[in-house]
Amino acid sequence: MFKPGRLAALALGLILALPAAPALAAPQLRIGTLAPKNSLYHRQLMEVGEAWRASQGEGAKYVIYPDGSQGGETDMARRMRIGQLQGALLSVVGLREIEPTIAALQAMPLLFRNWEEVDYVREKMRPAMEKKFLDKGFVVLAWGDAGWVRFFSKEAAVRPDDYKKMKFFAWAGENEQQEIMKSMGYTPVPLETSDILPSIQTGMINAVPATPYFALASQVYNTAPHMLDINWAPIVGALVVTKKSWDEMSPAAQNALREAGAKAGLQMRTRARQEVDEAVTAMKKRGLQVHTPTPEQMQEWNALADKLYPRIRGHMVPAETFDEVFALLKAYRAGKR
Repeated sequence: MFKPGRLAALALGLILALPAAPALAAPQLRIGTLAPKNSLYHRQLMEVGEAWRASQGEGAKYVIYPDGSQGGETDMARRMRIGQLQGALLSVVGLREIEPTIAALQAMPLLFRNWEEVDYVREKMRPAMEKKFLDKGFVVLAWGDAGWVRFFSKEAAVRPDDYKKMKFFAWAGENEQQEIMKSMGYTPVPLETSDILPSIQTGMINAVPATPYFALASQVYNTAPHMLDINWAPIVGALVVTKKSWDEMSPAAQNALREAGAKAGLQMRTRARQEVDEAVTAMKKRGLQVHTPTPEQMQEWNALADKLYPRIRGHMVPAETFDEVFALLKAYRAGKR
């Protein structure tokens, strides 16, 4: 028979012999982006992080990887899927790796005439779009944009045919776009964003479709000092986090992240649009030459866009979504008239 004292000692020994329960890991969010450190986008991501950390509690870790240090946008989409990142601020190039319909907001040249049209179409499509992202395992926290794509080149160019003798930067991974460009007589050179500056300096490329803000921040305009003044397409993006990381947050942290994300998105859209004109002004003071097409030349660009649309529909942009965007714009413009 065990005496009470020995029984207690045995029980204590058994408890001590059990493996210790693993300590709960501190919650963390690792966010990737191509945005430069200390840029508008980086600062907004930092503010989102502060709000999340404050609500999540002690020990929460929030890390931003700017400057494309986690690779290109397709790389960051892959890193989120395997858990190396919990979120990313991506343009449509990366977002379409998750949900292809998002390409409708960026891959249709000369379709949108102004930011009001972009905002209208995005807001109309937003609920269904965010549901599609959620079904793919991602939560959309903020919608932003980064300005209009303009063409920066080493030599002056104003007509579509002027660019056929040039070598264009093209997003690595955008195979459909590259095939379309080739079919129209253009020469795409697939690269990551970090390769643009050295490639244009060495002559590997001599034309870069980019926003004025990017051209200024990256100093691309020093080597490609000619800019075509047309709003080719908007650069649209979003801040997303994985549903897995979202589900692991407390309700308070989720609410704080939602609110901070909405605020950051508004700031990114508002400031980015102002910075387009500010960047062009700054570059002109440093030697940038701006070329504005004549009405006749603009007709040639619109004719090029009309030829591109059938190639884009059903390839870069799902046909149903392509048609939806055209219908929304038609209704919006009819209402404005």
